[in-house]
Amino acid sequence: MIEDLKKWLNRYEHYLAIEKGRSNGTIKEYRRKILDFLNWLESNKHNEINSETIFNYRIHLNKRNLSLKTQSYYLIALRNFLKFLQKNKQNIYEPNLIELPKLPDREINILDDEELNKLLSAPQGNDLKSLRNRALLETLFSTGLRVSELCHLNRDINLEKGEIKVRGKGNRIRVVFLSQTAKKCLENYLKARKDNDPALFINLRGKRITSRGVQKIIKHYAKKVGLIKKVTPHLLRHQFATDLLMAGADLRAIQLLLGHKNIQTTQIYTHLTNKELKEIHRAFHGRRRAKI
Repeated sequence: MIEDLKKWLNRYEHYLAIEKGRSNGTIKEYRRKILDFLNWLESNKHNEINSETIFNYRIHLNKRNLSLKTQSYYLIALRNFLKFLQKNKQNIYEPNLIELPKLPDREINILDDEELNKLLSAPQGNDLKSLRNRALLETLFSTGLRVSELCHLNRDINLEKGEIKVRGKGNRIRVVFLSQTAKKCLENYLKARKDNDPALFINLRGKRITSRGVQKIIKHYAKKVGLIKKVTPHLLRHQFATDLLMAGADLRAIQLLLGHKNIQTTQIYTHLTNKELKEIHRAFHGRRRAKI
């Protein structure tokens, strides 16, 4: 059985690439996690996949001291693989019977307005490095792009129009928008560029900037302006979504701008408005009651 499943795994990889448009990195992670399960099956001499097998594998994952979130990723990979086998008429354990661990509500830390302004205006000067870093920070906050999406941008964008077409997760295309500030910063940066590299953002060696490079830039400026919170590229994505939500934007619109496949993913931002809701409650609740 194990050898048959490994052969199907090779076919599954092609399916993910050709039909699902998954990136090489995603396919590699799926393969690693599914192989982990298949190797566990083999070493424990399991001849079939049933509820008992799945339960024992979950115990195995838990004993490895993996976080619940990481355990979920392993089970999601397995479940999707089983769905693929089911789709191909294989007699296999029902994938929807694999339950995922209940995760605690995700807590997101964001910057307040003063902290955000300090960070965005931290790069000072008219040298190429400062101009690039200012444009990079403003672009992240204006668009809510994932750091990988930012790194893949090319310089042939229409600054006058202020729209960028982005290919995100799952090969899905969406449009994001540049604020006037981001447009101006990008214009200044591109005017100072003397190279012909197609990448929108390049490092000091003249090569396309990497995700790690962006992380270092943000960490440097966060430290420079004295921010205690952990500041990452993804925090600016959270900041973008929260900014829109607090200004009254529709959750569905934010979902589209972020490139989330499911609106449930976008709903993690709704709890961030608790402070504003508290102020509304304080201002309007019980106004008609007699004062005690």
